[in-house]
Amino acid sequence: MERRPLHDRRLTYPEVGATAGALPPGYHHLVRHRTVGTGEAAFRTAADRLMTWDLHRRAGIGVDPGTPPAADGTRVLLRLGRGPLRITAACQVVHVLDEPRRRGFAYGTLDGHPERGEERFCLEWHDDDAVVLTLTAFSRPAAWWARAAAPLARRVQDRVTQRYLHAL
Repeated sequence: MERRPLHDRRLTYPEVGATAGALPPGYHHLVRHRTVGTGEAAFRTAADRLMTWDLHRRAGIGVDPGTPPAADGTRVLLRLGRGPLRITAACQVVHVLDEPRRRGFAYGTLDGHPERGEERFCLEWHDDDAVVLTLTAFSRPAAWWARAAAPLARRVQDRVTQRYLHAL
């Protein structure tokens, strides 16, 4: 695991912000969505849970209680697993959506993250009243052990994505 303080780490990929448009070549791409509710109350509740990292916690991802809400530049340590199989992943929020009917953010990987890339969480309140969460990501292994276990890493990513989609 990376030993440098979180504030000293750098983003590990050049395509910052690409989850908002065409996903870059050379990465594994992921786009998934799910209706999580209907109406304004559902949108506001889900947006609050998303922006305060509660979505991650509800999906079984460890986030320190003192982590500030997602904002441009916010850095976060995410933890998955237990004991010797625990993975710690450092990320930085690179974009925030704050519109009347769209909320969310994208974060990118920092030094020490086992993957290299970006993930976007976008919550939309559609005209038909449906509240839809869309996850968009591009990634590739960065750590030697992530490259060696790439097929397993994809399965873990798919499982975590499903947990995110069902956490709101």
